[in-house]
Order: sequence, then structure tokens, then C-alpha cells
Amino acid sequence: METIRCCQWDDLDKLLQLYRTLRPQDPVLSGQNARDCWQDLLNHHHTKIIVADIGGQLASSCQLGVIPTLTNGGKPFGVIEHVITAEAFRRQGLSRKVLEHALSLAWEMGCYKVMLLSGETRHAAHQLYEKIGFQSGIERGFVIKPGKSLADPDQH
Repeated sequence: METIRCCQWDDLDKLLQLYRTLRPQDPVLSGQNARDCWQDLLNHHHTKIIVADIGGQLASSCQLGVIPTLTNGGKPFGVIEHVITAEAFRRQGLSRKVLEHALSLAWEMGCYKVMLLSGETRHAAHQLYEKIGFQSGIERGFVIKPGKSLADPDQH
């Protein structure tokens, strides 16, 4: 049985397992450190992690962050990250369902827009995002990561 819902405390290990399929190169987060990070996420009412739960297994997920702002009449904006579906569950519409649930939550929370970043070469994912209603070419996204010096000419 399939359920689309927000994550709960006991989902931590299953969610970390799902994330490892998307980002196997990431450092492993475990033990008390994982539980502390998880508690912070669950306590932050502007952050939602949406999952597709199939018989107790987390098959798909995305994370929604809602950021308050003083622009646009004080309406917040949303950011969606970490869209992942386990390989065994792909092509079943689960990514679409978790994204649509995230968008519904964002609209309920008064967001005036929702942004989503995706890897530049993930063309199949881009097609899905466009089918849902996301549009490219309206704004342009940029990313900087720690250790990239603004003064380093090789970074420009």
C-alpha cells in the first residue's frame, strides 16, 4: 500500500538508506550525530521531508524548505531539494506524487513561488519537473560550495 506523507522520527534509518542511493559519495551520517540532525529537521516547522511509503519502505522522497522574506508582501518562497526515488520503484510516478505533495504544502504555507535545483545532466528528471509545471528559463540558478575562493581566477 502506497502512502505519501511527511517523515516521522522512526523514518531516519530508512531515509538515510534512500539518500545513499542518490549520493553514495556523501560522508556517512550515523549514530547520535544523525539523530541530532534529524531532530533539528523535524523541529523546524519550515522544513518538510515528504516520502512515498510503500509497505513500510521509503521508495521516494523530496525535501521542502520554506523561507520567510520581507518581499512579495511578506510571502515566503519554497526550495525543493533531494528528489530521489529508489531504483526498484522508478517509473511508477512516485517522484511526481512527492513533488505534488510538497507543492501543495508550499501553497498552504503561503509561498509565492517554489524553486528546484537539479543536476545539469539529469535530463529525464528535468522532463518530469516540466510536466509538473516547473519552468526553466525564468530565473537562473547559481551554486557556490565551501572552499571556492571569490578571488581565485580559476573559479570564474
